[in-house]
Amino acid sequence: MISITQAPVVQAEMLIRKPAAEVFEAFVNPEITTRFWFTRSSGRLEAGKKIRWDWEMYGVGDDIHVLAIEENRRIRIESSDATQTEWLFTPRGEHETFVTIIPSGFAGDGDSVVQQAIDSMGGYTMVLCGLKALLEHNVVLNLVADKAPDAHVT
Repeated sequence: MISITQAPVVQAEMLIRKPAAEVFEAFVNPEITTRFWFTRSSGRLEAGKKIRWDWEMYGVGDDIHVLAIEENRRIRIESSDATQTEWLFTPRGEHETFVTIIPSGFAGDGDSVVQQAIDSMGGYTMVLCGLKALLEHNVVLNLVADKAPDAHVT
């Protein structure tokens, strides 16, 4: 049997060819975020706020607490399952931003923690790809909805 001695460290990263302010805004402003990630939000991300995100096609949602916001640089949230996610926005010149998403706090046995880490990395990579297509080419790819079409409830 294989066992793990440390929780996996997960990072999803992508270069987005837009200024940091525009990329940051895409994650804090639900009018933009709903075009590439979740389908509904109870509001804009602001430090200290509790927000609801829904993926209506799957009949699921999450209540998040916004732990920290550093304008155009960093977002940190905690989900209802106590996992945390941090977004880092690193400018590369005036017109490019390297986005790093780091989820953490996976719980359960080793197999469960590894599966959660793999799912998170894949999911956040898909989110970044959708964001890139939207911001760089104004294309909505419907990646999240198309990931599991047989699981749609609506």
